[in-house]
Amino acid sequence: MMKPFTLAEIAAACGGQYIGDEAMKSLCITSVERDSRQIQEGSLFLAIPGANVDGHDYIEQCYADGAICAICEKAPENAEKPYILVPSTLEAVKKIGKAYREKFDIPIIGVSGSVGKTSTKEMLYAVISQKYKTHKTQGNLNNELGVPLTLLSMPEDTEAAVIEMGISGFGEMTRLSEMVQPTICVITIIGSCHLEQLGDRDGVCRAKTEMFANARECAEYILNGDDDKLSQITEVRGKKPIFFGLMNQNPYHAKNIKNSGEDGVSCTLCFDDKELNVVIPAIGTYMVSNALAAVAAGNMLGLSDEQLINGVQAYKTVGSRANVINTGKIRIIDDCYNANPTSVKASIDTLKNFDGRKVAILGDMKELGADERELHYEIGKYAKAQGIDVIIGVGPLALELAKGAEGLWFDTIGELNEDINNIIKNKDTVLVKASHSMQFEKIVESLKYY
Repeated sequence: MMKPFTLAEIAAACGGQYIGDEAMKSLCITSVERDSRQIQEGSLFLAIPGANVDGHDYIEQCYADGAICAICEKAPENAEKPYILVPSTLEAVKKIGKAYREKFDIPIIGVSGSVGKTSTKEMLYAVISQKYKTHKTQGNLNNELGVPLTLLSMPEDTEAAVIEMGISGFGEMTRLSEMVQPTICVITIIGSCHLEQLGDRDGVCRAKTEMFANARECAEYILNGDDDKLSQITEVRGKKPIFFGLMNQNPYHAKNIKNSGEDGVSCTLCFDDKELNVVIPAIGTYMVSNALAAVAAGNMLGLSDEQLINGVQAYKTVGSRANVINTGKIRIIDDCYNANPTSVKASIDTLKNFDGRKVAILGDMKELGADERELHYEIGKYAKAQGIDVIIGVGPLALELAKGAEGLWFDTIGELNEDINNIIKNKDTVLVKASHSMQFEKIVESLKYY
């Protein structure tokens, strides 16, 4: 159940024109939905015009299914229930998301970074929920529509929240953080991503750290001290950041790191003269950094050592992010959710830890700007240098990757699938990774039947 949020408050928050029965203005909504199939009794429906489907066409059906109001850009015909007329439904939902967030006086952790946003969000959730009833971003709802929807889905008894924030250009993080108003800011790493919009890693850093300006007054800042850009930040709004990372100079660091592939990553997390021994149920050594970020936040929020250990060890992967699939014949590392040079290198490092023959199927990395071909070539060279046995590039840009690796290349997934059974051998470990638009999940599906 949501905190009380009336139609009058919603209309005021978004500056919309309330049209309908004045007596209903005092009614509280039960949920905010953009999908007409999710409507329940008391919902507020967001009528969003899209390229293929226009939410305005579903307003009457939503009323019939229990919605008490709609936010819309044009008046519905024969409206028997109230609606709030706005110039832009997308802009309106951001304003009401901000207004709803301001009803909560709780720790809200904003998470961003070029790599590891989602896995760090999940690790933060695993840790913080050991002590607090915690709300988190679901799926990929980390953009200018997803973030307000995440905020608006916070139940009234929420005690803490972990909100993921993804961007691709300047100004986006400002708009996201205006809604989230984090009390703790976590940034994982500054990588080479979205360079078409952001130019270079300095631009990426400027865009990510826009978050700081809209953090709550007494906010804390948890940054990756191993990152050459983030480690240069000595003060944020009069406060010294808290650094985490694998290097010993970080106040939160780790030692005794041992990656046992599917058996997890064991390590000792060190901070405040304490040493916590944990086994992280994940395959990537990079998860140690994510655990350190979560432990820093948890320690800040008063969790006991036992709660911190239990939280780290309760971590679960989500979706196609370093998910291991054993077919009985081969092992697939399904990491095809997204890709940039930093994350692909981390995945190659993970693949290295497995026994037997290692195969990397790598595709185009998008939005890398003018140096995209050189960056693909460098990834190919890196994979070869790490001793990966078979390196396969798929896609136009991945031709350069295949050249750098002196490996195989296929223009399309279809061409690869025609030849895949001649390449893959019994007991191989196969990494599958590319930008999401490459649809490499199709490769994963075909490999399952090898």
